[in-house]
Amino acid sequence: MDGDFRTHFVREHGNPRAHPALVLNADFRPLSYYPLSLWPWQEAVKAAFLDRVNIIAEYDEVVRSPSMEIRIPSVVVLKDYVKPQKRVAFTRFNLFLRDEFCCQYCGAKGDLTFDHVVPRARGGVTSWENVVAACSRCNLRKGSKHLHQSGLSLRKPPRQPGAEELRNMGRKFPPNYLHDSWMDFLYWDAELEA
Repeated sequence: MDGDFRTHFVREHGNPRAHPALVLNADFRPLSYYPLSLWPWQEAVKAAFLDRVNIIAEYDEVVRSPSMEIRIPSVVVLKDYVKPQKRVAFTRFNLFLRDEFCCQYCGAKGDLTFDHVVPRARGGVTSWENVVAACSRCNLRKGSKHLHQSGLSLRKPPRQPGAEELRNMGRKFPPNYLHDSWMDFLYWDAELEA
């Protein structure tokens, strides 16, 4: 086919962005849980056409080109295994995920920022071991004081998380929308309760 493959398909009706495909690694685990590894339907169709993925679940909706028709994939699995990253990037998002999206001083959720346990003004560095998620109220209360001077205490000591630990943490925070066809692949490796 000439040109961009995605331009050859036109959705019958509705919003095509409403049909993302869950992307699984060759071991049938999501590439990531948080954010959940999703592709737009166009990318899933393109990958299937290029024989890079197997389609294992589909939506009822169909897309058509002049020469073919295909049901929109809802779950695809990569044919080649992608080795997960071992190094965890030090980002605001990963920091909040490590701290389970709650203030490490009072436990509040929402209105989060980050705080240096040993303030930068007092020689503290920006690292996994010195930065925690904090609500605005606690962050303002602590200011540039040492922890013991502020009257605050940490819920748990800050540390660098492992990649697998962060992936498992992400499973606790599912996105707002989960298609029924995804459920068997999102939690199949979770420990069963007795």
